[in-house]
Amino acid sequence: MGSEQEKQGKKKKEQEEQDVLFHLKPDRRLLSYAPDSTGTRTNRDRRGKDSAGTSEGYIKLQQDDKNGQRYLVDYKVTAVFQYEGKKYTETLKGEDISTTGILLTQPAGSEALPLLEAENIKLTFEITPGSMPEGYEMTVKRIPAQCVREAERPDGTKLYGMQFKSTLAEFSNTHRKNYMLAVASFFLAVIVFVIVLMRAESVIYFQFNRWLYLYSIIAATFLLTRYLFGSFYRPTKIDPKYTPGVSIIIPCFNEEEWIQHTILGCINQDYPIDKLEVIVVDDCSNDHSVEKIKEIIEKLKENDGDRKMYRIEDRLHYYVQPVNKGKRDAMYLGAHKAKHELLVFVDSDSFLDPYAVRNIVQPFKDKKMGGVSGRTDVANTYTNTLTKMQAVRYYIAFRIMKAAEGFFDAVTCLSGPLSCYRKDLVLKYADDWINQKFLGQKATFGDDRSMTNFILRHNRTTYQDTAVCMTIVPKSYKMFLRQQMRWKRSWLRESIIAACYMWKKEPFMSLSFYMGLLVPIAAPIIVLYNLIYIPIMHRVFPLAFLVGMLMMALLMSMAQLFLRRSTTWIFGVWFCLYYEAVLLWQMPVAWFTFWKSTWGTRMTPADLAELEKKKKKEREKEEKKKKKVNEP
Repeated sequence: MGSEQEKQGKKKKEQEEQDVLFHLKPDRRLLSYAPDSTGTRTNRDRRGKDSAGTSEGYIKLQQDDKNGQRYLVDYKVTAVFQYEGKKYTETLKGEDISTTGILLTQPAGSEALPLLEAENIKLTFEITPGSMPEGYEMTVKRIPAQCVREAERPDGTKLYGMQFKSTLAEFSNTHRKNYMLAVASFFLAVIVFVIVLMRAESVIYFQFNRWLYLYSIIAATFLLTRYLFGSFYRPTKIDPKYTPGVSIIIPCFNEEEWIQHTILGCINQDYPIDKLEVIVVDDCSNDHSVEKIKEIIEKLKENDGDRKMYRIEDRLHYYVQPVNKGKRDAMYLGAHKAKHELLVFVDSDSFLDPYAVRNIVQPFKDKKMGGVSGRTDVANTYTNTLTKMQAVRYYIAFRIMKAAEGFFDAVTCLSGPLSCYRKDLVLKYADDWINQKFLGQKATFGDDRSMTNFILRHNRTTYQDTAVCMTIVPKSYKMFLRQQMRWKRSWLRESIIAACYMWKKEPFMSLSFYMGLLVPIAAPIIVLYNLIYIPIMHRVFPLAFLVGMLMMALLMSMAQLFLRRSTTWIFGVWFCLYYEAVLLWQMPVAWFTFWKSTWGTRMTPADLAELEKKKKKEREKEEKKKKKVNEP
């Protein structure tokens, strides 16, 4: 009995730990977006669409492909329709769905439904969270549809291809999203008004506590201006004729679960095949990553066939480091092996949108542009509360904060999941980057911020919101906290370095940067002062401070609701509260542990060495206890 309960508990734990991701319906072609060398399929005539060689044409092409993408689902669908004057209500199963239609199935042996001849078909079903991209989760009630085809499988299962008379996005805008937009707009206006009013009060009472009110004014100014300039930002439009050579580099370490998905996303790009290559560098993984890399490459070569339609052998390469040297060395090796003028770095647990490369190269038409960051969305949003919080945080961090920096062509972190650099600049700074030390300690992480600093010092960096990738985020608080500690250490180190030259940039951007440096560093002191010192010493409840915190949290959530109209918006508030209660206190720790080289989220040599030290200390303690016990 106990054994059976243990098995059930273990199974339940495994299910809870499993990432929740939507599942794309497999295309009959392994590389459904890549044009082939024979000219049979191009990036202009796919599925009968014509880009017409214009930016507008490519926008339509991407939107049509997005609308046509099918997701595997398991929905209960109620179909109400009329046939020969009678009204019918039938329950079927939804097997796959796109924004334009759904495939319904009926069990073998059931009487076929006259859906092809039926009138006034209305479908009702629920789009469960995680079964489609974020923002589509909703209950769809009585959406008008028509049956466009019928079929039957060998096992007798009947299939009905249903086309919605309006896309799910249009249906949602009419029935739900316009309401959400109105609510978000109203609350955004109220929140901004309250924040400005509170900061006006800070000016009035400035003379009574200069440092406290100065901080509150700076914090509010920094946050509101980031949101303001983030709203002004616009991505660079696509020029279909601009296709510089691109080498995608994937540094990999212990990523057996996701590496094949990552490689497929990188090679399956809507981009000329003679101008795109993919290089995978495994940093001596101690799991099955190398086997997975070899397996997917062989599968792609088989798919290539004798005609070499996609030239996989020439465009997809992998290298294995003989010993683990760290992520930077893996990226460095890839940069030296690359043959093209632009380098795109992609994390081994990130998955590119098929148009990511075409979009991310566009800002490089500006010869002074040194690097570009794409947008990173969370792939496993609906796994648990933690991943939902991170989904909101990622979206605001990119679409607002990074977009605001992109408005001034001065993005301070070209993020690891998807970033692009000029190869000549990467090689120019490579030696200093690889051997970087800070206060005598070798820098082993923060590679994205570090390279950005080298580039931004003398060149421009920007953000391209239309270049999208999805990444896997930590689903356990233990891993998340370790990741955040690593990020704070690298942020602190690189922000101090950037502070030495940011004053030379555009004045407003420089001022915003220095405010953004001050606010998180001083935040722990301000929180302690308001929540501990004031109530104890002056016996005053810190209502104003708590209201201010709530307004900042609601600003993040309402921005998410306004821009994405997703049900995850409420988790923006939870993230901000979690930040104040937990993450904020990592900053003082980061001040005194910046020298640590452990990643915490994976067993790098530094992590293994740290683990061995802990085990050694534990063994020494045990030996001391034994000696004490044995002493007379």
